[in-house]
Amino acid sequence: MNRTQLALSLLALSISAPLIAAENSSVAMSFAKQLSGPASEIDNMRAPSPVDATIHSRSALLPVQFSGAGSSERSWQATLPIENGKLRFLVFEPADANWQVDMLTASGRSAPAASRAARVTQSDFGIEQARVPATRYDFEKIDGDSWTLKLRSAAGSKDGFVLIEGDEATELASYQTHTRQLVGQRLGLTALVTTSNNDSVQVGNRAGRISQANIRVTAPDGTRSSYPMFDDGRHNDGIAGDGLFAGDFPAGLAGDYVAQVEVRGVNHRGKNFVRTAEHLLPVVDASIEVTASRAVAAIVDNDRLSIRVPVAARSAGQHYRAIGEVWGTSASGKPVAIAWVGGMVSPNDGALALGFDERWIIKSDAKPPYELRNLRIEDPNHFITVASAESLALDLPSLRSTAKPSDIVVDERMTMGPRPASTNAVSGVGTRLLLVHGYCSGGVWPASQFTNDSTFLDANQNRSHDQFAQRIRDFGATWNSFGTVSHSQGGAASLHLYTYYWSGLDNATGNRLMQSVGTPYQGTNLSGILATLGSWFGVACGSNSNMTYSGASSWLAGIPTWARSEVNYYTTSFKYTNWWSNDYCQFATDLVLSDPEDGTTEQTKGQLSGGINRGHATGQCHTSGMRDPAQYLNSSRNATMNSNAAR
Repeated sequence: MNRTQLALSLLALSISAPLIAAENSSVAMSFAKQLSGPASEIDNMRAPSPVDATIHSRSALLPVQFSGAGSSERSWQATLPIENGKLRFLVFEPADANWQVDMLTASGRSAPAASRAARVTQSDFGIEQARVPATRYDFEKIDGDSWTLKLRSAAGSKDGFVLIEGDEATELASYQTHTRQLVGQRLGLTALVTTSNNDSVQVGNRAGRISQANIRVTAPDGTRSSYPMFDDGRHNDGIAGDGLFAGDFPAGLAGDYVAQVEVRGVNHRGKNFVRTAEHLLPVVDASIEVTASRAVAAIVDNDRLSIRVPVAARSAGQHYRAIGEVWGTSASGKPVAIAWVGGMVSPNDGALALGFDERWIIKSDAKPPYELRNLRIEDPNHFITVASAESLALDLPSLRSTAKPSDIVVDERMTMGPRPASTNAVSGVGTRLLLVHGYCSGGVWPASQFTNDSTFLDANQNRSHDQFAQRIRDFGATWNSFGTVSHSQGGAASLHLYTYYWSGLDNATGNRLMQSVGTPYQGTNLSGILATLGSWFGVACGSNSNMTYSGASSWLAGIPTWARSEVNYYTTSFKYTNWWSNDYCQFATDLVLSDPEDGTTEQTKGQLSGGINRGHATGQCHTSGMRDPAQYLNSSRNATMNSNAAR
């Protein structure tokens, strides 16, 4: 945990249409693994704190809403703070809008922005094919504390956005106050300012002072509203006047809410600033509930148990991700953690069944009484808890084994459950290396640089990790076994597949089962901003909550150590050219990503704890059309991955 995260964690202690359902659910459940892991992993499998997914923003995405309806010309203007003597901003305008972009000095003189700018660059902002055109303006050595940006358009022109970069020393830190993202709840967000100075981090009023804060919300039906944020000690914002602001808004519909926190104020150097943070918040129905305070385990076969949790589900055939903890009692009468248990499950006959191996009980040397603690049942596409139970009494049958704890060796059957007779939906033959693309993308890998390979193709689509994983599984069912080389979201989808479903991945042999390049395992800040832009313009493929910081954090809280250890991953970034100028992969995304980054994935967010980091390379960007070559075209790394790949 870095200093900023630590400071936020300490401060947090002071405050007390979704993606479609997973396809082929019945097929998915027939190949679902029955997961368990040691007590030492329990902390990592618990639901994360919202603070862990804090968005740190040094920029502001401001909506352009023109006035002058009915006139021949409409206009919009905003004051842009000058924090460090320079200014960079992007203008996102609708296609064929032809906005006039002017800058006004403090004296009121107006001139075209292009005539004053040191550089004007045509660029775009986004991920793969989900991109929005933008024009970037760079100004150097600007006098004064603020300039005014004025936009003019012809009558009938649609609205748009302006993205302003601020000084990197002053950041807005924003996170959810809770993760109860269910219809009927109020969704809360917090905001405070942080600053880095002399290798230390200041937060709240020590970093600056917020004078105004609000939340702009676009609901799933397109309705837009604005809600105030407070620092009065009465809105989950800590102590009145401490610099932590909070606010909330009602979630009356299921679907994606785009919530943009905007703050204005004065930083620690007395300079005016404006910052925004863009949160993509999926909301789901509470479609299931736990209906009893006791769970009962029945013997299945040999050393296997089935823990049945009584539930009531509103619809048949839906599946969920469930994670809980099995606890017992030590010889001295104290509670002792035995193991965590979970997997993808579907209600049947009024219960969710969690497969469990009694050897975990023997290994922990635990005795009755037993409990199932911290059970959470989650939507499988967004990993939002839809039902939970802090503690259920757990009835277990008498242990059949006479083995001693020291005799137990953890094996596949204990961690994944019994392997089915066939791990594929069809009886595939042969071996293969699958080349997997990412979100809203297509066949990116040069197949000629790999051998015994096939290209997985689900071109320009938006899938949750769960949906994506099942499509990889179905494509790979042609062969008895396969390994994966994946780009971007494809790496997370492959890991999801290996974790939750039996497939040809479980039959593969070789050095590296799963390999990835440029995968944002911890999310990317682009996802929330793209969702905000898309709520106005419409963005190809749509928004994807799994790739936000918060969505990735929730997903990772269900990925065990044994699955992570099979991932070999690489990260890349732009090539550093000189120390006095800004380096980048993409002009537009450079304003909102922290260096080093590849135009989509920040190096820090491309890390997978428990995975095998195969190194970081410079001079390679996320995809084509960026400054440096696309990372998936590197022939040397591709040769290494090919020769080491499992098949």
